[in-house]
Amino acid sequence: MSHRPTDPKRIIAAASLSVAFVLAPASAVMARDTIATKEVRIDVEVLASGLDHPWAVEPLPDGGLLVTERSGALRLVRDGDVSAPISGVPKVVARGQGGLLDVALARDFATSRTLFLSYSAPGGGGAGTAIARARLSEDATALTDVEEIFRMNRFTGAGQHFGSRIAVAEDGTLFFTIGDRGEPDRAQDPNDHAGSVLRIAADGSIPADNPFAGGGGAAEIWSTGHRNPQGMDIDLQTGVLYAVEHGARGGDEVNLPEAGRNYGWPVISYGRHYSGVEIGQGTAAEGMEQPIHYWDPSIAPGGMAVYRGEMFPEWDGNLLVAALKFQLLVRLDLDPETGEVLSEERMLKGDYGRIRDVRVAPDGALLMVTDESNGALLRVSRSDAATE
Repeated sequence: MSHRPTDPKRIIAAASLSVAFVLAPASAVMARDTIATKEVRIDVEVLASGLDHPWAVEPLPDGGLLVTERSGALRLVRDGDVSAPISGVPKVVARGQGGLLDVALARDFATSRTLFLSYSAPGGGGAGTAIARARLSEDATALTDVEEIFRMNRFTGAGQHFGSRIAVAEDGTLFFTIGDRGEPDRAQDPNDHAGSVLRIAADGSIPADNPFAGGGGAAEIWSTGHRNPQGMDIDLQTGVLYAVEHGARGGDEVNLPEAGRNYGWPVISYGRHYSGVEIGQGTAAEGMEQPIHYWDPSIAPGGMAVYRGEMFPEWDGNLLVAALKFQLLVRLDLDPETGEVLSEERMLKGDYGRIRDVRVAPDGALLMVTDESNGALLRVSRSDAATE
């Protein structure tokens, strides 16, 4: 028998009983909810609550979970316990949409303990997106050998559109995103890091096969014409890179960023400005790429993941997209031959708050965080409950 999803207000009420700065284990917050989806029944449980606007979750090989808080803390969650802030995190500008944002592990993390962080860094003119590399201590209490390996080439005082999602390729290079920083025309300037997907080596150097490595644009840029991509993942089975970005009033997009391609913002868009005025010259233009999927009205997409796991074989190769506006998780079923989006399923709508990130755990379960002042870390697994 299924159970009604727990009202998010109950999560807030339960978490408020915790002593200040002490984060409650899941057992003290709420029971597991069983929910029917289109193809499978799922269990949703809260692993931790009381997090301050968590932005990303990253599973460690030993079962621990790293979580970033936008205000600047990196924490380890293990068995329902939430650590004190891990020391050594770079200074961030926690203002507007900025702060400590994504965390990703190097491909050789099991031996090197190397990870990467994206964040809004302070600098001349205000703040801008930066990437740091560091080593996580064996006891996971500190970052050492912290080095900033990238910072964008034009900082401003704006507090929006930092992008910042990281995807680590099999060859160890880093793809990451930067939004247009609230100045749309920057996304069409190949010499400006804003409004781009970028690619660097793990030490911050420029891969020789980057499209502008020989000139014609900023050498770190992979693709241009992006508004504010906050979700990105690589399908390690096919090698395809996916990115999802916020539109304005409508026009959120899923794109396949390819080297040197222009994805149109703000010349073309499937949305409108917040005032209702049309954007650019319509939905298509010569030399500009089309999304494989878009939303109108907007769902305000956060993180995304390509599902490759044993727990949900029904979802193999699907795209999972976290959504803030409608507080849901979107599943896009892709044609395995053409990559075309065949259907869309919306799950968990309004049940758990603004979903900021989604990752696939090693066992095939999903890990998610909710972007709230009392944010939660959630685990979605296959339910053993009998079908009604």
